[in-house]
Amino acid sequence: MSNAVQGVPSIDARTALVIVDVQRGFDDAGCWGPRDNPLCEKHVAALLGRWREDGRPVVFVRHDSLDPRSPLRPGQPGHAFKDVITGEPDLLVATSVNSSFHGTPDLHAWLQQEGISSIVICGITTNHCCETTARVGGNLGYDVRFVIDATHTFDRVGPDGAEYTAAELSRVTAANLHGEFATVVKTADLLG
Repeated sequence: MSNAVQGVPSIDARTALVIVDVQRGFDDAGCWGPRDNPLCEKHVAALLGRWREDGRPVVFVRHDSLDPRSPLRPGQPGHAFKDVITGEPDLLVATSVNSSFHGTPDLHAWLQQEGISSIVICGITTNHCCETTARVGGNLGYDVRFVIDATHTFDRVGPDGAEYTAAELSRVTAANLHGEFATVVKTADLLG
């Protein structure tokens, strides 16, 4: 797959797709509140389909929450992946923190063992586990693409009581990451 978008480097055959926490528990609006980007799951499915079609490595990350109230804790229906996450990954990482690089098995060790130096990140949530994974990946020296329209997040209230929409938070995440920790792209840039 070649990338024709100016300024977006080409992706090689060993670029891994890292799909972060696309779990049913995030459908619980009563728990999380309003979200942005209703096309997120469609874009994740398109990326997964292309990676499989091209025989590129795929990593699924699953959040195993330690919070007894969380819909993402093991044993709860929300712990399962959403229907768009199909087939078997090359690696399944379980985490209880925000970084996919701090789970089991060790994502960094696996990428190094497989000779993979570039990753594409998508999933849930934009400004938590996806952004943290991109930051850590960038710090570890990976060439990171962050697929902003294949992520989504939820409205948040700041410590000062100010309300921030999910769309605002996504834009800020893109601004925080681009050119520093990752190259922020859209799904169409990669599927071209």
